[in-house]
Amino acid sequence: MARVALRSAAWAERWFPDAWVFAALGVVLVALAAFAFGATPVATVNAFGDGFWSLIPFTMQMAFVVIGGYVLATAPVVARFIDVLARAPRSGRGAIVYIALVSMLASLLSWGFSLVFGGLLVRALARRTDLHMDYRAAGAAAYLGLGAIWAMGLSSSAAQLQANPASMPPGLLAITGVLPFSQTIFLWQSIVLTAVLIVVSLLVCWFTAPSDANARTSKDFDIGESSTPALPPRTRPGEWLEYSPLLALAIGLLGLGWLGHEFATKPAVTAIANLNTYNFLFLTLGILLHWRPRSFLDAVHRAVPSTAGVLIQFPLYGGIAALLTHVPGADGSTLAHRLSNLFVHIAGQESFPAVMGAYSAILGFFVPSGGGKWLVEAPYVMQAANDLHVHLGWAVQVYNAAEALPNLINPFWMLPLLGVLGLKARDVVGYTFVQLVVHVPLVLGMLWLLGMTLDYVPPVMP
Repeated sequence: MARVALRSAAWAERWFPDAWVFAALGVVLVALAAFAFGATPVATVNAFGDGFWSLIPFTMQMAFVVIGGYVLATAPVVARFIDVLARAPRSGRGAIVYIALVSMLASLLSWGFSLVFGGLLVRALARRTDLHMDYRAAGAAAYLGLGAIWAMGLSSSAAQLQANPASMPPGLLAITGVLPFSQTIFLWQSIVLTAVLIVVSLLVCWFTAPSDANARTSKDFDIGESSTPALPPRTRPGEWLEYSPLLALAIGLLGLGWLGHEFATKPAVTAIANLNTYNFLFLTLGILLHWRPRSFLDAVHRAVPSTAGVLIQFPLYGGIAALLTHVPGADGSTLAHRLSNLFVHIAGQESFPAVMGAYSAILGFFVPSGGGKWLVEAPYVMQAANDLHVHLGWAVQVYNAAEALPNLINPFWMLPLLGVLGLKARDVVGYTFVQLVVHVPLVLGMLWLLGMTLDYVPPVMP
């Protein structure tokens, strides 16, 4: 299995173009499909142009999920906290399981935070001379937050989008209505699924970790001591405020005051479901924990390149969503309606979660973007869920659980973590592939079984 995983990763790295190319191809294919069913050129180009900028709020919100998570994870006080956490494991194998647990729990708060935090924890443990920890398996364990359960947590793009009507394309809102967190990530069925995935992932980490005799440590990869650049010394008088904590303290206190009012006047679940509040919380903590504006700004500069894919791809996904939902064919039916009818014919009410989960997982390997792919997929799968009377919130969770599966072997999302660790995808994908083999039947089976415990609720409009 490890050899198959290594070959698949090598093939993907060699032959897969940038994810933007897949988004652009998606636009072309959907437009051609619209023409094939009798859509007029005027309606098609107008829908694409109108939809292109429809996701600007959501695009910026997703970019700030990345920035906020990175900034918080690289704060100096967090680095010291990581050093404290790194004292706990007593064996190399135990350290790998420990990294996996911390990474997955952190991903329930923010996938961006989890990637960087997990990578820095691996580096801290690698500095311990008393541990003989396999650096490759440890890197794979740090990736499990994004590869296993990230979409079941607070930074789930699909759940956040469905809870925020202002961020949704109008065509999708008309199909699904508003789905608060209580109907998606906080369903007891979702919590059970997440808990089972964590336990099983930890067991796989334990049984696949190399023995001390076979372990390759960070020294074998010539990994240096530090992964986060130190704050450079001040060189001119104009930099005084950049190195003083005064501005960070003032902005941080203002931010904490607003957050305190927000959580005091609203239920906690409602408050954190607002993407603006969620990002504001991470940025405020990041400013305070970096303490000096220069440190905070340097962290932002290092985080911004990771947002390039979000910024340039999401407008295309907005165009695709509009093409799917707003362009009628010769008979007046949109592509979303035709695709939803196809799902209704293929799946029944009970089998829909498993069918949708398998479809989402396969599509996710070619469209590696949780929020962007949801905008492409949601108009027709959610219409099918309505037609089959499947619980709409569980349909979102079906997508979330299946969305993580292709991440386990797709190099696209590994890049930020690999940058921290100084590794290549081929170094870790052998271990993550074993996780994938275990997760696929487990996830699809549980989605099907737990889905039978939920009843359909019609869409609720804001």
